[in-house]
Amino acid sequence: MSIRPVKETSQAMPTMEGAGVHLHRAFGFTDPTMLDPFLMMDDFRNDIPAHYERGFPWHPHRGIETITYVLKGEVEHSDSLGNTGKLRDGAVQWMTAGSGILHQEMPKGNAQGQMHGFQLWANLPGSLKMTAPRYQDVEGGEIPEIIDDDGTKVRVVIGEFWGKKGPVDGIAADPQFLDITVPAGVRKTFKVDTYRRAFAYVFEGAGNFRDASQPAGILLEKEVRGEEVNIRDLSGDRTLIQFGTGDEVTVQAGEQGVRFLLISGAPIEEPVAWHGPIVMNTQEELRQAMADLRNDTFIKPAH
Repeated sequence: MSIRPVKETSQAMPTMEGAGVHLHRAFGFTDPTMLDPFLMMDDFRNDIPAHYERGFPWHPHRGIETITYVLKGEVEHSDSLGNTGKLRDGAVQWMTAGSGILHQEMPKGNAQGQMHGFQLWANLPGSLKMTAPRYQDVEGGEIPEIIDDDGTKVRVVIGEFWGKKGPVDGIAADPQFLDITVPAGVRKTFKVDTYRRAFAYVFEGAGNFRDASQPAGILLEKEVRGEEVNIRDLSGDRTLIQFGTGDEVTVQAGEQGVRFLLISGAPIEEPVAWHGPIVMNTQEELRQAMADLRNDTFIKPAH
């Protein structure tokens, strides 16, 4: 067994999308090979309704799959094929855009005005980019949850883990998508397939994913207010951790425990031609998608 080293850590950056939704982008719209087969992930978390309620009005997708995981509040979705639905606390939706779909996603806060969820984009291989669109909507109660003897809790959203299988299947990237909570001071190791790209995204508490031997973190030299100082580094809220090769990921939870997404998938390793929500293999395919949008031929008839 070999523990995956941490290749890089970074903070999610604030940005705006849709009709003025304030969110934080963990990664995306830079190097598409960085976390292949995953292209982008957004953390849409806000307690101010004015910062999210305008949502994501009608927009196209082609050549990708989108995964929406809602923790608080709800997201109402509808599309050009007549599908509608609501994602509530703990629910997940995996949408295969395939040959093309137009849809909208409108978030709504809970009774306290809180809205929190994630959207992850997964690439499709060239052979499936023009496949028929489809949805997999799963209510929160259908997602298996395992609690280990030390209090570690894992929600198996997608894939197999600790003898449980998530309810979403048939995904091109063959992903594993876990929502993990590790109690304060606990050191825990999780198996990850050696041949998958893997990353973690911390959204509550903090933990040490590097040495994973002490909850105080690793002594690093950083610049603070213009001066180089030595500080203990823990990966905290809105931190993306990219891992190297190996078959295990280990974390040492900090004083408040840590909750994070652990996501992995099989790399596609194909050329990427990318324009906003449309991801193809070549510039010619991208130009065709743009022409289809202009000519109202973007939505393909069902066969």
